[in-house]
Amino acid sequence: MRNVVVTDPPRADAADAEKLGGFGVATVHEALGRVGYLGPELRPAWPGARIGGTAVTVLCWPGDNLMIHVAVEQCRPGDVLVVATNSPSTDGLFGELFATALAHRGVRGVVLGCGVRDVAELQEMGFPAWSRAVSAQGSVKATAGAVNVPVVLGGQTIHPGDVVLADDDGVMVVPRADVSRALTAGQARIDKEAASRAAFQRGELGLDRYGLRDRLADFGIEYVTYEEHVGEQ
Repeated sequence: MRNVVVTDPPRADAADAEKLGGFGVATVHEALGRVGYLGPELRPAWPGARIGGTAVTVLCWPGDNLMIHVAVEQCRPGDVLVVATNSPSTDGLFGELFATALAHRGVRGVVLGCGVRDVAELQEMGFPAWSRAVSAQGSVKATAGAVNVPVVLGGQTIHPGDVVLADDDGVMVVPRADVSRALTAGQARIDKEAASRAAFQRGELGLDRYGLRDRLADFGIEYVTYEEHVGEQ
């Protein structure tokens, strides 16, 4: 691994990233064909946050947060800090003091392929964090890594400048080149879900709205009365 800090990589538009964040992870994930999700391991440190921002990526050694200190300087308003380690680690590499520094720079949140600490303080200050673990185990600052290079979390490659979305449903990445398509597809899905929600509020069934009723026989599903079912036992 080359120990490098890449400065000022191209970023997706911050306003587009924020709009996608408002759509939500589940909506955008479905709209793009169920791609980009980082998996169920990454969970919010506290509930209720929803963000979309441009990735500043960090590659650390396990138990070592030196490169997070290096990365703070590379962050600007609208970014999301994304931290990976080059082998599995659940140590708490990130906490309140890092969040304070990042909030001052307008960073929208952090996604950690490691552990987070100071959860109560993060919630009190309203700084969103998603992580693989919550851990009081601290770290050292002794080993060089890299900033703004491609990293892998949850089987997904995240490049600096990609859009990262996160909410209570998890975390996903939208490649910078796919942002325009994600905005169009996401809005279409929002509109479709709004129409379905109104239909369900009127009492319509999903079986009919989605055209599933006529397909049930193809799945081998039969309707029988209780008496018929008991008599077949």
